[in-house]
Parts: sequence; structure tokens; C-alpha cells
Amino acid sequence: MAIVEKVIEAPPQQVFAVLADGWTYSDWVVGTVHVRDVDADWPAVGSQLHHRAGPWPFSLEDSSTVLVCEPPHKLTIRAGLWPAGEAIVVFTLEPVRDGAATRVRIGEDFAAGPLRWIRNKLNDLVLHQRNKETLRRLADIATRQKADERPRR
Repeated sequence: MAIVEKVIEAPPQQVFAVLADGWTYSDWVVGTVHVRDVDADWPAVGSQLHHRAGPWPFSLEDSSTVLVCEPPHKLTIRAGLWPAGEAIVVFTLEPVRDGAATRVRIGEDFAAGPLRWIRNKLNDLVLHQRNKETLRRLADIATRQKADERPRR
């Protein structure tokens, strides 16, 4: 499993709030280009987020399903991208600096389909870089929300 981590300058509840807003996934998950629908109870276990990934006209439509939800510490998703396959993605959030910041880890591994069978060092490197950028985007949104909550002058 490829694991990437980043410290985000926002408390875990604030970072988890971004994970819990399925409509923002195309803003921060690299490769997701459009969120088509989100179940009303997202991110409850079993709920789904329906998305499109990849560039047009080659984009694929599929859904991702919540497997574990433990706010504000853990979210595990089975991300579908058939016919390419599916991956298990685990987000873990740990408070740091007395809860003022959050260490976020994202672990991702192909669980089914052709992508699982063609795994190699190049794929691992691409996945690592993709997840670094995903966490950078997540941090931008989570810290922007923090800034947006400050009183305006």
C-alpha cells in the first residue's frame, strides 16, 4: 500500500469536514473530474459518491463506497474506476500541535481489476505523486475554510 502523509494547519474536525463533503471531491481528488451525485447520508458506511474520472472523451463513470467512517479520525473508501478496477483508500487523521493541526495519511492500494495485476515501481511512483498532490489540494481547502470562518473587517 502506498502511503503519503502531510501535516495540515487545521484541526482534525475541520479536515474531516472536507472529507465529509462529497461534493468537493472533484476539487481535491486528483483524477476525479466531476461528482455526479452524492448519497444524502455520505459519509455513512455503505453510502456512495458517484463520480467521473479521467479526461474527456475517455472519462469513466463509477461510484465510490464508504467502508469505514470514524469521524474525525478515519475514512476508508472503495474507489471504483471500472473497467480499470478499484482501489481501497484509507484516510487517517491524527491531531498534532495540541489539535491545532492534523497529520493526514492517505494509503491507497488497488484491490481488483487490471490495475491490480500490472502494479510496478512506475505505477507506485505515479500513485505516490498523485496522492501528494491530493493532500496538497485537501490542505488548501481545509485551511481556506479556516480562513473563511475568521471575522471580516
